[in-house]
Amino acid sequence: MLLHGASMMCLETMPKTMDQQVSRRMSTYYMPPRTRGGGISSASRRRPTGSERRRRVQMRDVEPAVDRDPVEHPQHDRDETEEVVEGVPGGPIDGSILRSFHNHIAAKIWLGEERAPLKLVNHGAKLQLWELDMERSRIYETVQRSGLAPLTSCSHRVASRPMLSAFCERWQPETTTFHLPFGEMTITLDDVASILHIPVTGSMISFSQPLRVDAANALLVELLGTTDVEASRETEQCRSPSVRLLWLREHFSTITDASSDDDIECATRAFLLHLVGCTLFADKSATSVAVVYLELFRDLSKVGSYAWGAACLAYLYRQLTTATRFEVRQLGGYLTLLQTWIYEHFPDMFSSPDLSYTESRPRALRWRPHVIPDTLQLVRERLDRLQISDVCWEPYVDHRAEHPFPEIAWYSGCIKCGQVVEPYHPERVLRQFGYIQTIPPRPFTPPRPDRSILLEQYWERWTDHVLTDQSRGRRCQYSGSGESVAEYMAWYDRISHRIVQPPQMRSGFTTDARSSLPSHAASTRDTVLRATTLSFMRHVISEGREQSHDHLWGALNEAYSILSGSDETSASHSTPSPDTRPFFSPPTFVYPPPALVDPQPPIVPPPPVTVAPPAPFADPSVPASDSTQSTTVYVRSKRTKKT
Repeated sequence: MLLHGASMMCLETMPKTMDQQVSRRMSTYYMPPRTRGGGISSASRRRPTGSERRRRVQMRDVEPAVDRDPVEHPQHDRDETEEVVEGVPGGPIDGSILRSFHNHIAAKIWLGEERAPLKLVNHGAKLQLWELDMERSRIYETVQRSGLAPLTSCSHRVASRPMLSAFCERWQPETTTFHLPFGEMTITLDDVASILHIPVTGSMISFSQPLRVDAANALLVELLGTTDVEASRETEQCRSPSVRLLWLREHFSTITDASSDDDIECATRAFLLHLVGCTLFADKSATSVAVVYLELFRDLSKVGSYAWGAACLAYLYRQLTTATRFEVRQLGGYLTLLQTWIYEHFPDMFSSPDLSYTESRPRALRWRPHVIPDTLQLVRERLDRLQISDVCWEPYVDHRAEHPFPEIAWYSGCIKCGQVVEPYHPERVLRQFGYIQTIPPRPFTPPRPDRSILLEQYWERWTDHVLTDQSRGRRCQYSGSGESVAEYMAWYDRISHRIVQPPQMRSGFTTDARSSLPSHAASTRDTVLRATTLSFMRHVISEGREQSHDHLWGALNEAYSILSGSDETSASHSTPSPDTRPFFSPPTFVYPPPALVDPQPPIVPPPPVTVAPPAPFADPSVPASDSTQSTTVYVRSKRTKKT
């Protein structure tokens, strides 16, 4: 009877509906004990043992902890028992947010360790090797209905290694945002929808478990019509449940509308697998694609019902997180999305627009990708000098008529791609939505990917989990102003790592600063010096032949001062403007201007010296002032002109 009464009390305290249960669990990401079958563990229903009774007696004298209401605390506070991480040199001072920063590439750079620019996995050129022409119109129609057709034309063939590597150094896994000198920014679902024009709403892409090699072979035979021998040979060559992109093109690119219906259906699945392997889910193998994505194309009529944009964003988040480790040398994911996002928000720094672009097309086609000539160290310095005015906070204003703002961009929760689960925090980047940035709540830790049912239910009810009007706050007074509350920058300076390039490794540092460099940084120092000198020369050469001598003299003087290490010649001509000064200025550091825009002060010749010429045959009776006239001689002249 007592047990029955206790059970009734437990039932009364449980949420009444499934929606309340999902909301309550997802708001704090607390999971009760579960069995392997997915049900609630019987430990909460069985009779307590003797050891449990003794433990309860010992805990009676302990003051109970205060229960946090998940509705009142949407910050997803971390466990009180977690250890508070101390700060590191160069920041953050408070390590409670960026808890893994000790292993971050930015922490290594600050300590003098260097990493070469990342190797980029970009398949933009491979997409042109399999094009859908008029002879393959049936395949093209299916691709159009899938919502993935824009990917066939908007992928960039070129990606800039220094630029993308520098932004990877500013990515923080705990917040899934880029930490810049003035605050946080990230790629949102609005960016994905505007840049790629692929669906960001729909079913979450989820897999029950990782695919094994034997299951991958069976899937290739069933959905692509290959033989067991061909499937086994291909997976063995890849040494994983994957197939090569070249293998897909060789076996299915020759199928046309004249082929049978089964062949066309198999070729359509192969094309879609090749398409997502070259774009959304490009992995570090650089040659293959996982067979597990083939399951998404089993029913071709349901391909358009998936949230491809959210899956692409989660996959890119994970690739950026992996690239923040010092030992990683490669970056995967859809780099066209990342590169276009940089072009859109920093148009004056890196972009080259295409003047023939129209707003009906994806924003990825608005830019002409190019490799910037600067080195990784110089790009770091440019990012360290960024200010709020250098950012285009709302780049899609002109694009709204053709592509309205997706309300799901305000969703706050987790996004998923198979076994990859990443948090999505729009409250940390309110300025990108035109709102005043406030101090955001503490980032939450995503649950394990095996809780797929709970995540899918939470995602399907995304309208219940968008930021409220109170959480969004007030809109900026002026569009694109990037405003924030008064206390935001003080908080951000305490919890973030704003400056990546250490001052002793910057270009233009003085001789005293050079001598204090560690021995292992000598090669990096020489690289920075050469690159800085070439940067000055490039600016001078680009201005053409019609330049003043003073401008050329100033450029040579600046280059000489950098290479020789002397500060006397550059001290009077290298004063940085207020908008290019660094956030901190060590006493031994001389900051050079990024370009010679203003002409140097002209060279003023000394005043003339008047002397009298010798008069060997002068008449002694005639005064010298009357018998001879003065001769004007300039110091820099090699001749004297007598009058």
